[in-house]
Amino acid sequence: MSIMDFLSQMMQNPMLFVSALLTLGVILVNGWTDAPNAIATCVSTRAIEVRKAIIMAAIFNFLGVFVMTAINASVAMTIYNMVDFGGDAHMSLIALCAAMAAIVIWATAAWYFGIPTSESHALIAGISGAAVAIQNSFSGINGAEWVKVIYGIFLSTLLGFALGFLTSKLTVLLFRNQNRMKSERFFSGAQVAGGAAMAFMHGAQDGQKFMAIFLLGAAFASGQSNTSTFVVPIWLMVLCSGVMGLGTSIGGYRIIKSVGMDMVKLKPYQGFAADLSATLCLLLSSLTGIPVSTTHTKTTAIMGVGAARRMSNVNWGVVKELVMTWVCTFPGCGLLGFAMAKLFLIMFA
Repeated sequence: MSIMDFLSQMMQNPMLFVSALLTLGVILVNGWTDAPNAIATCVSTRAIEVRKAIIMAAIFNFLGVFVMTAINASVAMTIYNMVDFGGDAHMSLIALCAAMAAIVIWATAAWYFGIPTSESHALIAGISGAAVAIQNSFSGINGAEWVKVIYGIFLSTLLGFALGFLTSKLTVLLFRNQNRMKSERFFSGAQVAGGAAMAFMHGAQDGQKFMAIFLLGAAFASGQSNTSTFVVPIWLMVLCSGVMGLGTSIGGYRIIKSVGMDMVKLKPYQGFAADLSATLCLLLSSLTGIPVSTTHTKTTAIMGVGAARRMSNVNWGVVKELVMTWVCTFPGCGLLGFAMAKLFLIMFA
């Protein structure tokens, strides 16, 4: 689909216009709340200035979207096929709009309180709640795809923490006899590279998820309610990564402070270990088509790095707050998606 075809279709279908606008809103909020996690560690250790880090994140978010989608779009396919809104394409588009509205509300509230909630989980919960609302049952949930979400929760938390712990220990072991000043300079540079790699993988994971929703709305607007395959156009990659970068520049500092400064006081080598661990975990999940939370992956990697030094080095009060937010995201955003879908169906059906 060319951008002109999409714009023409959008002018003919007001609900597609609303769906596209809300999806872009979700991507913008994702830039507020998720993308800053990629650069939180390198900013908190002063390896790079905030403004430069944001520009770097925007560039590598785009590269992640572009390169990973060209190589392997399985994450997008998983999200695309996760729910079934039924056979009525018009009603499906209304429900999808409602789900996007629910995610914007949920994510904006989390951003306001400076809590790095997972837009990935909010997205999954929101569209699932809307699918249940339109089907009036759980038949709209694709269990085979939802299992991947469960795998992703364990992958992003347990593996993220374990890799952070082990990478930090290994880094200390390898550099134990090195000059401290030289190693500090090395890790400051390595952290910038690690932040770029994290931004790349954030685009690879989250960019694919939101492009899938964008294309799902376009399919519904065309009257196709059962399409299971798609091709991601380049203009959509540019649009999504650009809006995500804009969101990061607007409101990223609160999340950077929460993740990179308040939870664990990081040294440069620890920031490098956290970035490397989270990047490896996200790469594995992207190649296997498992939709994971970049927020969970990065924050648990930071926890593992902090615990590797000593358990008391982690601010467990902040961790408890984060975990409670994660636990509440699925039921909370799912119920909000359900309620918004019911409301939208009454208003616009």
